[in-house]
Amino acid sequence: MLVDSHCHLDRLKLDKFDGDLDAVLELARSRGVGKFLCVGISVENVDDVVDIAGRYDDVVCSVGVHPLDVESGLADVDKLKSLSTRPNVVALGETGLDYYYSTETREVQQQSFIAHLQAAKEVALPVIVHTRDARQDTIDLIREHGSREHAGVLHCFTESWDMAKAALDLNYYISLSGIVTFKNAEELREVAKQVPLDRLLVETDSPYLAPVPYRGKPNIPAYVREVAEFIAELRGISYEELAAITSENFFRLFPRAA
Repeated sequence: MLVDSHCHLDRLKLDKFDGDLDAVLELARSRGVGKFLCVGISVENVDDVVDIAGRYDDVVCSVGVHPLDVESGLADVDKLKSLSTRPNVVALGETGLDYYYSTETREVQQQSFIAHLQAAKEVALPVIVHTRDARQDTIDLIREHGSREHAGVLHCFTESWDMAKAALDLNYYISLSGIVTFKNAEELREVAKQVPLDRLLVETDSPYLAPVPYRGKPNIPAYVREVAEFIAELRGISYEELAAITSENFFRLFPRAA
């Protein structure tokens, strides 16, 4: 079995599937994908991700506020703790810091990230972290406010090995998306070779960042297989072994998903 550890099922482009999410998921299942984590990005889409997870036995969800959505409405610690009790919620996030697209909201992003880390610690849930051009602040805030016991994952990882190592030292996992297949992703491929197998996840981040050979097209959960096959070849192991290991890692990190 393979797991798509990070996808946005409420945002998929369904034109080629006649608007049918069932058809998208069935295609992924036919390619060996047995679990999907539908990730929340704002207070506004909580109901959408919870509803989708409630409709399918193999879908779970997370709730949180993306760093680029902080101006649409902040979730404080109490609000996040309340949202974490919704059905099929297995994590808080995605949260984190993104200084690449927005430096004006830096302080608000940090406040939001801290709230997620504190709430997750109190409810014993892992955190899904988005980080871009904010390496030191991301690690510093996780170290100061996060939980080692429940930790979390740096999703769609595109940063340096030094940052990956710092996150691993804090008991975090590293998740790789289709970006690892891109021609210009040599540095990321070196990271992919070094992450301990027992701390590695794979994802699509669909509908974004489709892997080669679908780059530039809308991404779908079925394409997590291309990500896994690419990393398996990179690591010199079989696809079956990579799929089994990353699935085991997923359920260890997100025990509520089992």
